[in-house]
Amino acid sequence: MQQEELFKQLVSHCKEYGFIYPSSEIYDGLGGVYDYGPMGVELKNNLREYWWKAMVQLHENIVGIDSAIFMHPKIWKASGHVDAFNDPLIDNKDSKKRYRADQLIEGEIDRLEAKIEKEVEKARKRFENFDEALFRSTNPRVLEWAKRAEEISQRLANALKANDMAALKALIDELEIADPESGSRNWTEVRQFNLMFSTQLSNIAGEEGKLYLRPETAQGIFVNFLNVLKTSRQKVPFGIAQTGKAFRNEIVARQFIFRMREFEQMEMQFFVRPGTEMEWYEYWKNRRMAWHRAVTPAAQLRFKDHDNLAHYANAAVDIQYEFPFGFKELEGIHSRTDFDLGSHQALSGRKLQYFDPELNEHYVPYVVETSVGLDRMFLAILSTGYTEETVPDAQGEDSTRVVLRIPPPLAPVKCAVLPLVRNKEELVGKAREIFDRLKFHFQCQYDEKDAIGRRYRRQDAVGTPYCITIDFQTLQDDTVTLRERDSMQQERIPVAQVVNIVREKTDMVRLLERL
Repeated sequence: MQQEELFKQLVSHCKEYGFIYPSSEIYDGLGGVYDYGPMGVELKNNLREYWWKAMVQLHENIVGIDSAIFMHPKIWKASGHVDAFNDPLIDNKDSKKRYRADQLIEGEIDRLEAKIEKEVEKARKRFENFDEALFRSTNPRVLEWAKRAEEISQRLANALKANDMAALKALIDELEIADPESGSRNWTEVRQFNLMFSTQLSNIAGEEGKLYLRPETAQGIFVNFLNVLKTSRQKVPFGIAQTGKAFRNEIVARQFIFRMREFEQMEMQFFVRPGTEMEWYEYWKNRRMAWHRAVTPAAQLRFKDHDNLAHYANAAVDIQYEFPFGFKELEGIHSRTDFDLGSHQALSGRKLQYFDPELNEHYVPYVVETSVGLDRMFLAILSTGYTEETVPDAQGEDSTRVVLRIPPPLAPVKCAVLPLVRNKEELVGKAREIFDRLKFHFQCQYDEKDAIGRRYRRQDAVGTPYCITIDFQTLQDDTVTLRERDSMQQERIPVAQVVNIVREKTDMVRLLERL
């Protein structure tokens, strides 16, 4: 199946089974905004819990906060968002579609890299003892494409750094980039667009009453640095973690929940002694990659260093995931230097310093940031888990099932309780008794509608890792059938052991122990 078709089916599956709905659908929707349904909110909560436990619970020197969405407008002046939080946009005159100019150019780089990978794979199949490094360094076509990709990447970085919109337009023209939908090359000039949503404080109009919906959660951490330092009695190095909503006025909100106007971040700012930031930068790169690999195949993850550093950073890397539409950013790790605390110190007039008893001196700490999009992580888990496969049915003939192979600790529903038939009071009563016992321990469902095979398929489609079937043998020996989602294997277990067995198999500790 083509990746584009697979993605369309995944989007459809999300709505059909209650993971994600278009927002305001009865009013024809609102672009770039989505609502999480009954299954979606459970998966989202589990992902958030997995991040929080890995970040805060497993680290003595990391604590959490929950800062307000509305903050003093001077915060966004100090952070640089008022003056520099922009995207370079370009319109196609024929299709009337709007795009980010840098992403159009990055698409050309991606195409060159895809050609290189295809050439490497062809050679791998052709030669028995294939030396990939030698091939990449000697093959003329690969070298030519790699050189061209590097040249384009460098010119893009230089243009963005210099805020040179004319250079971006010239590069688009030179590369003959066409509108992805219409094929037209009739472009406008490139211009900057600020991404912050603004509103007014109470009924005060004008600049003095302007407030912003936060475009990131990090600044709430920085302005609470002193409060957390004093109340938690932490010592550098230490971190502050936060999850919460952020808002960006994305003109180009595409690819389902990958790029939205209202989204959720999971961020941690780690405060370190100046001069040690690169050591901690490497530590958090490895730590965060391990977190992703515990729930995602390593082959679908990679590091991608930033070619164009943000104004606050001296090092930055993305952890990219291979979505159905290509490798894209899942998480960013940034060495932010002392820019944020230093800027807030300068504009507020308040000293945001730490007294280091070992050095016997005050300094503004440097910061290493980890920032992952919860919605993007949600999409990555579903993209990895969504599987269509042919399996034998009860009569031994082949049938097709859709299964979400979500890691059991993250699954929205951990266990489904299914009486074999619903018109037998003794089976239904026993099933209800077991369900009422299980619901105190984990999220579970009771389902008695339709044939047992259809109910299994329904639970497969939402990613439920275990099904408990109550049959007539249950009434005789107090055992049930435990069915495992991925293998579809079944085993008889005593009712008394159901809670412990399912809890052990779906416990979040199973993921945390891998880190």
